[in-house]
Order: sequence, then structure tokens, then C-alpha cells
Amino acid sequence: MPRGKYVNHKGRNRHFTSPEELEAERKNEELKKKWRETHQECSDDDEEEAGSEKGSEDSEEESDEDDNKGASALIEIENPNRVQKKAFVKAVDVDEEDKPQLTRREREQLDKQKAHAAYMKRHAEGKTSQAKADLARLAIIKQHRAEAAARRDAEKKAKEAPKGGS
Repeated sequence: MPRGKYVNHKGRNRHFTSPEELEAERKNEELKKKWRETHQECSDDDEEEAGSEKGSEDSEEESDEDDNKGASALIEIENPNRVQKKAFVKAVDVDEEDKPQLTRREREQLDKQKAHAAYMKRHAEGKTSQAKADLARLAIIKQHRAEAAARRDAEKKAKEAPKGGS
């Protein structure tokens, strides 16, 4: 007797099935098949006779009853954990409502882009406080440049006037 729970097959004698045993098993299988076939034909004949008496309507009802076996025939069961096969839907049949919802981050990013675009549009029109400050600064710079240009013109005229007068 081997020690321990599991038997180790290493070092033990090998047992091979003899050809005589294999042949006997094959013959038994053939006999069983023949017996099943003969009894199958007998039962089919009995069913055909009974089926012709009942009519074709009864056989249809029996097939419907066979579909619902066990508890499903009595109770409609809805298991939320049961994975059901996904039905294929054509692209034409898909509604716009069935599109996947955006995540919070995606929504925030879209809102940020829309807000930036709206701000740039108002900025270009000069309606934002930053645009008003920039325009005011530009007006002051233009004024300074205009004053500097007028001063230079006055200096040029002042230089040219004495030369022309001598």
C-alpha cells in the first residue's frame, strides 16, 4: 500500500488492455447499437400511428410546450446578472438618443472650448474688459506718436525756416 493520500505511478507496472478485451468491447458496442436501432424503429412506428390520429395541430402545440421547460414555463424570470446575446442593430435603426454619453471630463473640456471661442469672439468685437484696456492703451500710443510726429514736423520747419531766411 502506498503511503500518503496520492498514488505515485512512477516505478509501478504498466497495464495494457489486451486485444481480446478490446475486441469484446467493440462487439458489445455493436450489439447495443443494433438493439437501439431496432427499438428506435418500433417506437417511431408507434408514434407515427398515434400522430396520424391526433393531427398536425397537436404536434405543433407539443413543440411549443417543449421550449418552456422547468421553472421558466411557470414563472418569467428576470435575472439582472444573466448575460444575454446582443442583437445586431443596423446603422440606420440606431437613434441619436442611443449614442454613448460623454464623461464628466469630456463635457468639461467641451464647455471650456466653447467658452474660449465665445470669449475670443467678444474680444475681437472689443466687448471684453481686456479688449477695452488694449484699445485704450493703443489710443494713448497713437496719441503719443501723433504728438511726436507733430513735434518733429515743427522742428523740421523750424530748422528749414532759418536756412531759408538767411
